[in-house]
Amino acid sequence: MFSSRLDWSAQPNPISKLLQAKREAGEVLLDLTESNPTRAGLVYPEDRILAALADPRSLSYEPDPAGIQAARSAVAEYYSGRVASEQILLTASTSEAYGYVFKLLADPGDQVLVPRPSYPLFEFLAALESVHPAEYPLVYDGGWRIDFDALRRRVTERTRAIVVVNPNNPTGSFLKQAELAELVELCRERQLALISDEVFSDYGFEEDARRVRSLVGVQDVPTFVLSGLSKLVGLPQVKLGWIVVGGPAAVRGQAMDRLELISDTYLSVGTPVQWAAGSLLGLRDQIQGQILDRVRRNREFLACQIGTNSPWRVLDAEGGWYAVLEAPRIHSEEEWVLSLLGEDNVLVQPGFFFDFEREAYLVASLLTPPETFREGIGRILARVT
Repeated sequence: MFSSRLDWSAQPNPISKLLQAKREAGEVLLDLTESNPTRAGLVYPEDRILAALADPRSLSYEPDPAGIQAARSAVAEYYSGRVASEQILLTASTSEAYGYVFKLLADPGDQVLVPRPSYPLFEFLAALESVHPAEYPLVYDGGWRIDFDALRRRVTERTRAIVVVNPNNPTGSFLKQAELAELVELCRERQLALISDEVFSDYGFEEDARRVRSLVGVQDVPTFVLSGLSKLVGLPQVKLGWIVVGGPAAVRGQAMDRLELISDTYLSVGTPVQWAAGSLLGLRDQIQGQILDRVRRNREFLACQIGTNSPWRVLDAEGGWYAVLEAPRIHSEEEWVLSLLGEDNVLVQPGFFFDFEREAYLVASLLTPPETFREGIGRILARVT
């Protein structure tokens, strides 16, 4: 009697079973997967956040499918005038934004191209819209790049869009100017849309002129830029995301009209967070500064622990909240994670969670509090020296 969109009977994997057993036994774990900023020991301006959410205008419900004008203007201001508020549609989250864009662009059975490795939620987000996610590879040769030959081979008559994550999660690689030019040309040739997930775009480690910070300026092909407060302001609990619609003016207008119809069907964005949007975005420097300091320091510590002759290797990254550690291939990723959790009480994520094409990679969150991160990394590296 239920739909076949998802594998509803999926069973817990060995890692989640062991983790549950450890927690039930009350063991103290060094969790190097923590990606929730509200549990990472950051100092939030609590009074200002709560005051922003207490706006008396929140007591009145005046729904707008695209979002309250004041909130959209605040998002437009975040982009420093590169987009107009009329190009912005608010959602409750980036995940919901994906759902809206997939509804807009694809019929059931159509295809969207998503990067590999990358965020494992794509499979579910696409499947819930009855859309097929086909992967295109990112390759590593001292830095990450798109394999355009493979990408072109993945395009079919049913492909509707190419998704980029900029910077990628978990590789921390930004799209480069030359790559963007080639993507735009491919989308123009095959009449495809570009979807750019930019939730980590403010978390670059250093400046690089080759890097594409955002796709909001793309005008040649339909472009949908997704972001939100969850990562930009470290506030996943307030639930506000958005879509910035770009591309040729005529197509952009049609896309906005259709997105507003989709949004009007749900009207999911809460009024309080919309009125608070401007104030909350105004706090981003204070919160982002703490996050950037944390991830940079943790990454520097990790790099310092691994010498040139080490059997371990840290893959290059340009930004984001994660570090990818290449482990000695004496164990599979699952064996590494189970052993570290079972014997050392250290929790990391295996590369296969993010669809790395080969063994053996471990993924650690750089958002982890420094004491926990250093102790956990020390236990990991002590396994093989």
